[in-house]
Amino acid sequence: MSDLPELYVAVDVEADGPIPGPYSMISLGMVVAGRPELTFYTELRPISDDFVPKALAVSGLDRDRLLREAPAAEDAMRAAARWVDDLRRVGRPVFLAAPAVWDGMFVHWYFMHFTGKSPFGATGSGIDLRSYYMGLTGGEWSATRKDAIKRALGLTHLPHTHHAAEDAAEIAQLFTAMLDEAKRRRREHREHRER
Repeated sequence: MSDLPELYVAVDVEADGPIPGPYSMISLGMVVAGRPELTFYTELRPISDDFVPKALAVSGLDRDRLLREAPAAEDAMRAAARWVDDLRRVGRPVFLAAPAVWDGMFVHWYFMHFTGKSPFGATGSGIDLRSYYMGLTGGEWSATRKDAIKRALGLTHLPHTHHAAEDAAEIAQLFTAMLDEAKRRRREHREHRER
């Protein structure tokens, strides 16, 4: 085990459909929680002709512009893998998303399909923001929507824009606040036991 700290890499994806392969990941943002200067963003050229207009509209990205100007998926994912691998100089990258199932599905499929391996490991597994919050608070799943978490942590000012880099930054800030809250709770528990 490395002495380097874990780096929680908040990941956000915008896509033009519900699953990778038949549909395309069209942008990818990554931000290290607690280290906002460590940020990666790329748009990607669509990999298929199929798309769901409502899904595409969420991102606000222009599909024709992406087809003309965005890097090919192979190039974008190689650049993303290099960025994650470069983080290993300062820590151990851990995937983090909200929801990890959806973003992770696209990211893992794209890494495996276009680079042959994922810099987040063979399974591409990582932390789901909502699940972490549920465990932290002991609450129910229905109380873990991002807007509810923001209210509880006093972070309602954080925007959710559907721009992959900005939404990754939002996730990173929420997770940093959750880690701080977990430390506070552990400290209070320890002080209570010592009384």
